[in-house]
Amino acid sequence: MEFVTLNNQIKMPILGLGVFQIPDSECEKVVLEAIEKGYRLFDTAQMYGNEAGVGRAVKKTSVPREDLFITTKVWFSNAGEQKAKASVEKSLQKMGLDYLDLVLVHQPFNDYYGTYRALEALHKEGKIRAIGVSNFYPGRLADIAAFNEIAPALNQIELHPFFQRQHEQEFMKQHNIQPQAWSPFAEGQKDIFKHPVLQEIAKKHHKTPAQVILRWITQRGISVVFKSAKIDRIVENGQIFDFQLDSEDFAKIATMDTRQSVFFDHREPSGLEYLRTIPFNS
Repeated sequence: MEFVTLNNQIKMPILGLGVFQIPDSECEKVVLEAIEKGYRLFDTAQMYGNEAGVGRAVKKTSVPREDLFITTKVWFSNAGEQKAKASVEKSLQKMGLDYLDLVLVHQPFNDYYGTYRALEALHKEGKIRAIGVSNFYPGRLADIAAFNEIAPALNQIELHPFFQRQHEQEFMKQHNIQPQAWSPFAEGQKDIFKHPVLQEIAKKHHKTPAQVILRWITQRGISVVFKSAKIDRIVENGQIFDFQLDSEDFAKIATMDTRQSVFFDHREPSGLEYLRTIPFNS
């Protein structure tokens, strides 16, 4: 496994498993199996409803807690300094953990300033090792970095061959904020695994299109979390550190960029309207 170093010198695995849409009843088993196969970074969220399952796996595994990297995220329904702080403490309680390695402001909506300052306070208390944001475009990312005591360590964003976000990657690099990709496979939309560019590169390296995508991300120092509940896919997706893409491969993948989300634009009101329809039980 390769690692990246965050701006507070904490090391984080570059590749991790996201547990979005995995029911809590199944989550423990999936995480335990992934740990057995060498995974150490696990990404959950208050909105996913499976923090407890991740926590049970952490408790059951023989791998020391300090060797695991656990991320959760504060949903915007829990925004605000007091409410967010209480919600993270509740997340810790659900997971049965003394600390979290990384906590993110999940969406750039509602009182995200108050939420961020709650995370700063929890960091000072030793309950969070690193803090960051998710789905923040450069303007809001620059704002929150400029006017808070602790700069975000990481920004988790939608990133895949159809939405490559080169400008935003450069911005984060300049400000020492680690980019992390979510939905690297675009949830299979547009037949991404059958795309001729990825098929050609996969054949060249004797890999799968999914492995090519993950290597395309990690080879540039970008962290990535993918979601899967199938252990064979989890194992396969971890087998990406034994090959290198060349400049020709990168140039071909660059032609796939549509510069548009396959989901929704967080800068548009319709994005917030959609997110507000998602059921959430705090």
